[in-house]
Amino acid sequence: MDAFHSQHQKHKKRLTQDQVRVLETSFDHRKKLEPEVKLQLARELGVPARQVAIWYQNKRARWKTQSLELDYNVIRVRLEHALIEKRRLERDVMRLQGELEKAHEMLHAFNYANFNPTPINVSTALASSDEGGSSTEDNINEDLEFQQLYAALMGLNESKSNWG
Repeated sequence: MDAFHSQHQKHKKRLTQDQVRVLETSFDHRKKLEPEVKLQLARELGVPARQVAIWYQNKRARWKTQSLELDYNVIRVRLEHALIEKRRLERDVMRLQGELEKAHEMLHAFNYANFNPTPINVSTALASSDEGGSSTEDNINEDLEFQQLYAALMGLNESKSNWG
């Protein structure tokens, strides 16, 4: 076998820079080598067609590896940006949860301060209003105050997203 390899090595010549430049230009135009083009390049360069085919095969393998590396780098950068955005959104969620908790506390405090915790019997309220009482009117006023507070909180939340 050594005799075969030594004979094979005698026929195979290293490509010159000009030959490589011609092959590179051809590769830039077409990544796959057609048989007619292979023969034309072999004649033009003065090398065996098999050497042109092997050069193309090796070049395609290197090109594919470089393309994969570039794709990997692009995906890695996109992932880094997505993780940064995820962390930003998580901070926003935490902030908004805090704002919501404060709003609930304010609403609870308002309800506790302004509303009678005992249930109102509608028939009793109506009877007392007929007798000159004002409990139904008071309930309507309290309901209006609650609605105004709620509207104020919602308006404040839309115009100012950070409490405090």
